[in-house]
Amino acid sequence: MNNSKQMSARARIEALLDDNSFVEIGALVSARNTDFNMMKTEAPSDGVITGYGTVDDSLVYVYSQDSAVLGGSVGEMHAKKIAKIYELALKVGAPVVGMIDCSGMRLQEATDALDAFGELYRVQTMASGVIPQLTAVFGMCGGGAALIPAMTDFTLMSADGRLFVNTPNALEGNYVEKCDTAKASYQAESGLVDVLADDDAQVIVKLRQLLTMLPLNNEDSAVYDVSEDDLNRENTALDGVLDTAYILQDIADDHMFYELKPMYAKEMVTGFLKLNGQTVGAVANRSEFLDENGEVSAREDALLSTAGARKAAQFVKFCDAFNIPVLTLVNVEGYKATKHEERTIAKACASLTCAFADATVPKVTVIVGKAYGSAYLAMNSRHIGADLVYAYPKAQIGMMDAKGAASIIYADELKEAKDAQALLEEKTAAYEALQTSPVSAAKRGYVDSIIEPAATRKRVIAAFEMLYTKREDRPVKKHGTI
Repeated sequence: MNNSKQMSARARIEALLDDNSFVEIGALVSARNTDFNMMKTEAPSDGVITGYGTVDDSLVYVYSQDSAVLGGSVGEMHAKKIAKIYELALKVGAPVVGMIDCSGMRLQEATDALDAFGELYRVQTMASGVIPQLTAVFGMCGGGAALIPAMTDFTLMSADGRLFVNTPNALEGNYVEKCDTAKASYQAESGLVDVLADDDAQVIVKLRQLLTMLPLNNEDSAVYDVSEDDLNRENTALDGVLDTAYILQDIADDHMFYELKPMYAKEMVTGFLKLNGQTVGAVANRSEFLDENGEVSAREDALLSTAGARKAAQFVKFCDAFNIPVLTLVNVEGYKATKHEERTIAKACASLTCAFADATVPKVTVIVGKAYGSAYLAMNSRHIGADLVYAYPKAQIGMMDAKGAASIIYADELKEAKDAQALLEEKTAAYEALQTSPVSAAKRGYVDSIIEPAATRKRVIAAFEMLYTKREDRPVKKHGTI
């Protein structure tokens, strides 16, 4: 899959790490297999360059597969080199970045290659939740190799990359021209790829940005930078905005919001931002998309879907594992209702509810629009453990919209009324004041404060600073099963 536009394996490492910081490990390692005349085949570094260096002066371990050597295929010694990097990273508590350009399993090594893949899967499992794992797919990543990025925390991919378990032509009734399931955009839309970049150089830029957002390990208390952005900065234009990606970008330090999986489950936003220098994970319902001119260019129903719930749950679990506070922006009316969704949505939303309820990191929620029914409960509500809950003045919180509730409660009266529409409007206003307004929720203790949209930045910054020393225990157990 290499072409002239692609960077070499070593060039990728040098571009990722700080200047002159790379230290190579295992440069002289070579394959031990002698079958199929392998002893006559030159295999420098056995097709993978491994070592460590720094990104913004923070330690990072890295490996980069070289497709110019045996197609970057994974054999026994190739895998042992990567496993060695993981072992060191676990000992010192530093992230691992894998740069993938691999033709898959090295067929000449057969069972030794199978053992190699198994070893990689094992060390990745041991590292999960202990150190951040990032992979970047630059070229080919097929077959069993596709599990490598799937087992890491975040996957970035160049537009020219190929990622698949089964090739498109191996799928019954399909061929590559009909539906290229290995294409980078297809995998981004399917949710496996977190960040899709135009080329290798942009992948490197995105990798560096993401690494600066993340802690070194699960014992890092917080990720802080010095921020010169005004803590009290306000924007009155936020009033009425339901594009939560726009809100998050607006309130972030220097307006920098790092969105993840933007092409997958677009009605749910996940990503990282800095608030007064502290990294915060964000989860948000999204029902509007603003263009460059601030005009609404597209809309989504304010509903929880299976894909959206899974996307958010996975992200919340990562944040909790690495002690990253979570900010949730809520605008949800209910669940997506289709025959296909009905197969999976209950389990997916249960996983989301569990992820929020089980998380012990600081959790702040802002209700920016509607918050109805059990879908609202799942979105980090006070009822499942949010530490602080704010609501915008125009927010609506309750079992369902006021008009629908009033039409059910007063159904008999409406049938007999001379002016049913006027009565419905009267009852709707009464129900809204009693049940769905943010004031009524605040009176019951379900909302801590009603805030103006313009003040969102300073209020959530203050909330997270207050919650910085939060400690919360959970029952002793091996792990949950939801």
